[in-house]
Amino acid sequence: MQAALTAQFRVIGALILRETRATFGTSQIGYLWAIITPAASTAVLVAIFSVAGRHPPFGPSLALFFALGTFTLEFFTKLGNSLMVVFEANKALLSYPPIKEPDVLFARATLIAATYALIMGIFFSCLTILDLAEPPAFPAAVMEAFAATGLLGLGYGATNAILITVFDSWRHIEKVLSRPLMFISGVFYVPSYMPPQVVAWIEWNPVLHCIEWMRSGYYSNYDSYVLHRGYLLTVAVCLIFFGLAGERLTRSRRTRS
Repeated sequence: MQAALTAQFRVIGALILRETRATFGTSQIGYLWAIITPAASTAVLVAIFSVAGRHPPFGPSLALFFALGTFTLEFFTKLGNSLMVVFEANKALLSYPPIKEPDVLFARATLIAATYALIMGIFFSCLTILDLAEPPAFPAAVMEAFAATGLLGLGYGATNAILITVFDSWRHIEKVLSRPLMFISGVFYVPSYMPPQVVAWIEWNPVLHCIEWMRSGYYSNYDSYVLHRGYLLTVAVCLIFFGLAGERLTRSRRTRS
């Protein structure tokens, strides 16, 4: 049993290295660019709202408030979009007996999670150094929120990968369905300040709870009555189960195609 697990971890480790080279190239510039791009997009967004005279919806730092929302949402969507095509991208590798579909799924998810952990760590450290934000009030809660977002993104991405196996048009439908996430996930506002009838609808969105959890961990006085950790984790576990079970059921279909 231990030997089998060791071999499995070695396979996943090798796949992570391969994903790193395939995604970012062999130079350090490729990985550096992957870090700079999300940070730059968030900085541009903050600059636009600052010029427009926008005040932070919560706390003294506009950059911190938006960054907590945008990075969390980007982390989730990156997992969902990248994992959707992971079986297609690694079709040649899956012909080797030691490599299974869950291996390439977990390898790519691990790489994305490590990348966004580094991006967020650097960005928030820079805000602290520039005196634009305080360090997180509850670091453990921030890490828990990051892990919960990763689980949700893993489940969503795995589910997407199964859906495009049986329904190729899903890749286009998913793009349409995910577009409103920027507006219904609390990126630009505090959900607890919204009217109850609005909250009753947007609280069904699990990504909103990821962002609320992240902000509750970073701010010392962010009291969110919208946040339901149990609901978020339940949705994440259900999506992961559906994705892994669906992968098993559709494996022969991908082999034939």
